[in-house]
Formats: sequence, structure tokens, C-alpha cells
Amino acid sequence: MRRLIKITTSFFYLGHSPFMPGMLGSLAGLLIYFVVKDKFPIYAFSILFLFILGVIFSSEAERIYKRKDAQMIVIDEACGMMLSMFLIPYNFWIMWLGFLLFRLFDILKPPPARAIEKFSGAFGVMFDDIIAAIYTNFILQVITRLYHTH
Repeated sequence: MRRLIKITTSFFYLGHSPFMPGMLGSLAGLLIYFVVKDKFPIYAFSILFLFILGVIFSSEAERIYKRKDAQMIVIDEACGMMLSMFLIPYNFWIMWLGFLLFRLFDILKPPPARAIEKFSGAFGVMFDDIIAAIYTNFILQVITRLYHTH
């Protein structure tokens, strides 16, 4: 079970990379988005599935890694990146803008993300990235509606 938790929360060990594991987790989410973006039921299910796995396994992963929101846990970044692009019409440049915005908000932790991050367990691990995704998605929704970038 311990191995399954590590594989899942590190998103197939991307979180164990010495080079920017959060960025790699976000890129993995972007890759999944790119593959399933035109298959709405699969896309929506993928976000929900990652979120549920993250909620189920994150608390135990913190115990395994002996750290609150350990950098090895990147399922939250993958899920957050996918949520960032939810219902955004595909455009290559908007996709990369979404990636950059999500990373920026994930790092800066605008309110209430910083406060939520302080909670231990799955709530603290998953929901600060969900907040970053909501900020990102809102901005992308405005941009795509103002400029019709599809």
C-alpha cells in the first residue's frame, strides 16, 4: 500500500525529481489535458479522479515522507493544472498561459490559498492548488471570452 501511495501522490515518481517537481507535476496535468481535452466526459472524470486520489492518499503520503505537503506530492499540481484548463477552448498559447498562471498562483498562494496551505493532511495539500486553479481558470475564461481565442 505504501508503494501505491508513493506512486499515486508523486504522480509516477515525477515528484521525486530533483528538478522542480511541482513544475513537472503541472506539466503532467497539462499533458493529460492535451490528450483528453476533446473528450469532455473523460476530461471531467480525470479531474475528479485525480482529486479523489489526492484527497484519499495525501495525508498518508505526508506520514510516509515525514513532511507536511512534501514536495514529492505532486498529484495536487496535476489535478490543479487540469482544473485550470476546464471549459477553456483549446488554443496553444492559452494552454501555455494557463500553465504559467497556474504555476504563478501556486507559488504566490493568493488568498485564501496561503491560509488553506497551513492545514495539514489532504485539505492543505489539495485545496491550495484548487484555489490556484480557480484563479487561473477565471482569468482564462475572461481572456477567451474577450478575445475569442479559439
